[in-house]
Amino acid sequence: MSSPKRAAAKPAPKSKPAARKSSAKATAAKPAGKAAAKPAAAKPTAGKPAAAATGTTSSDATRLAAEIERALAGGKLDSLTPQALHALMSACCKTYAIRIEAGEDLLPLAQRTTVSPTEVMVTASGLLRAANLAVFELGMWQSWTGR
Repeated sequence: MSSPKRAAAKPAPKSKPAARKSSAKATAAKPAGKAAAKPAAAKPTAGKPAAAATGTTSSDATRLAAEIERALAGGKLDSLTPQALHALMSACCKTYAIRIEAGEDLLPLAQRTTVSPTEVMVTASGLLRAANLAVFELGMWQSWTGR
């Protein structure tokens, strides 16, 4: 994105509902960039209660997170392929953004977490780089949206 102001002035293209339901492989094949920064515009889960999130997906995600943590603690850095890491990061980013856009007051990490400030900064920097965004653009977006 060349500038947040230009992006804000530019009318958003009409989204196609069928394109939103594409497979994870098709989504992963898209280059990260301007289009990747706008998935929160659609709110497919805004009408669903938060209780719908409980179930096998949440328990599977919790088990997977614990398994990854154990592997990392054991020194196994390659427990996830780059493709698996990309898929998980994409799903987590989209889920978090959609829930925030739906009005939930939710932080991406628990207050008392094992994630260090350095790990947060490395991840935030990588996410910005993957989406072709600069810290300046993040600051401008935060000032415009109040987030």
